[in-house]
Amino acid sequence: MDYILIAGSKLQISAAQAVPWGMNYDYLVIGHGLAGAILTCFLEKSGKTVLVIDAPKENSASRVAAGLINPVAGKRFAKSWQVDAFLPAAAAFYQEMEERYQTNLFFRKPILKLFSNPEEQNNWMGKSTDAAWDGYIETTHLQLPPSDSVHQELGGLLIHQGGYVALRTFLDAHQADLQSRGLYRAETFDFSRLELLPEGVRYADVQARKIIFCEGAQGAQNPFFSWLPFSLNKGEILDINVPDFEASYIYNKAVYVVPLGQYHYRVGATYNWRNLEEQLTPEAREELSAKAGDILKKPFAVEKQYVGIRPAVRDRKPLVGQHPNHPQVGIFNGMGSKGVLMAPLLAQQFISALEHETPLWPEVNIARYLSLYLASTPNT
Repeated sequence: MDYILIAGSKLQISAAQAVPWGMNYDYLVIGHGLAGAILTCFLEKSGKTVLVIDAPKENSASRVAAGLINPVAGKRFAKSWQVDAFLPAAAAFYQEMEERYQTNLFFRKPILKLFSNPEEQNNWMGKSTDAAWDGYIETTHLQLPPSDSVHQELGGLLIHQGGYVALRTFLDAHQADLQSRGLYRAETFDFSRLELLPEGVRYADVQARKIIFCEGAQGAQNPFFSWLPFSLNKGEILDINVPDFEASYIYNKAVYVVPLGQYHYRVGATYNWRNLEEQLTPEAREELSAKAGDILKKPFAVEKQYVGIRPAVRDRKPLVGQHPNHPQVGIFNGMGSKGVLMAPLLAQQFISALEHETPLWPEVNIARYLSLYLASTPNT
């Protein structure tokens, strides 16, 4: 075995993974956002050789997101889809990455979901007796005592098993790991240089058994998968400073307020399907500031604003699978705002499907959109 040092930790790399530059690989992974990085981790863990090609982008959705893990979805107090399966797999993965890179990545924090009005209280009370919530809702407060720091008079839910992942830290550590082994190329993928072979693909000086596209929002322009119903949306978030306030919770009421330590918080997020220009807007800053003010009583200063485009999908489920006519070409995308929670388990399921032909969940399999593909290619 060979050993390398990354961020002070000792990593064991099998001989099968130490592939010289320009040789054959099992997989080409295009994109190194959250989806691409996690898929690559599990491919290597399963003993596959991988080369990642990525055009680094500071404002990719993965790099600007808060990395929130929340078992409760939306205003209707719905349980996040498949959270019972996703959450243990996600927690195990991020804990493993913490040990691997010897740094804090996964921050467990309860979420205080504050009620906005009596109707929300009633809506929740109608659902609270469902045993499906066992293990997720720690307590229900129909009223909380007045606070000098937070508007919480209408009460709320204290959600167990919440938290956030420091995505930028994880992506930087994993990229450095790949670069140290010659398994990362920082370049824009050029489709004109891709050749499909009977048993794989060739790209420039590289051959691989399969190529998997994990391009995030760019996936909507991918010529192999342009028929998939991406519903891209623009999100903006703020980093704020709240002097003399260190919260024990992640707060959620219309927006989230995530404590990052030392009086720093992240506030998000906006959703804009109409304007997909990757430019900061004063409207988003005003909206987020106003909604943060609906949660925080203390004055705060905006330190930074971020923008990114989410690779969301019409039915709000990920896009996972192999091209209908080219099984050596796959996609792992469309995670939207839930990628931190979903990607670890879905990556494992996808690799099992690629290597052992085990079925994917129909809700994520791109085969659910086969009719769109056939309509776009009438002569196939």
